[in-house]
Amino acid sequence: MTTNQNLMLYAKFSGFRLVVRANRFGCDTDLLRKLHERLLEGLEAAAGRIRTIMALERSILAGDDEYAAYRLEGETEIFGRFTINLLDELDIDLDTHENRVNGGDWSSALTADNTGVDIDYPELSALNDDELGSLAPIIKDITRETGIAVSASRVSYIRCPAS
Repeated sequence: MTTNQNLMLYAKFSGFRLVVRANRFGCDTDLLRKLHERLLEGLEAAAGRIRTIMALERSILAGDDEYAAYRLEGETEIFGRFTINLLDELDIDLDTHENRVNGGDWSSALTADNTGVDIDYPELSALNDDELGSLAPIIKDITRETGIAVSASRVSYIRCPAS
């Protein structure tokens, strides 16, 4: 991205932070307040990444850091995968049949009894627009205008009935 694109993206993140902060005053549940807070944190983190990228671009132009180009490449790659998680994050390791929620401890998805072995991972269930309330259109606008994915999902432990 060019410096102008980064500056515009930074301005959009700043604008969305103001919109989310103002929208937070209408929250009537703890869940909605938590979602707003997490979105504000995510937007600040995204703006921080853009500030870092712009600083590295300036460093390259000034020629005062011989490793700035490598660092810029890494920061740009990280930013390209950036996602704002509002609720739960689920990691699954298919090789070890383990999972973890929100960066916690790994737990096994294997269960065994006299009928055999079952592998049952939890799933992510996206919040619907009713659960997101007035935040739903804001999230859609953020993704459309900035390209940053916003995930609003919760982990559900749906166990399959034994056969």
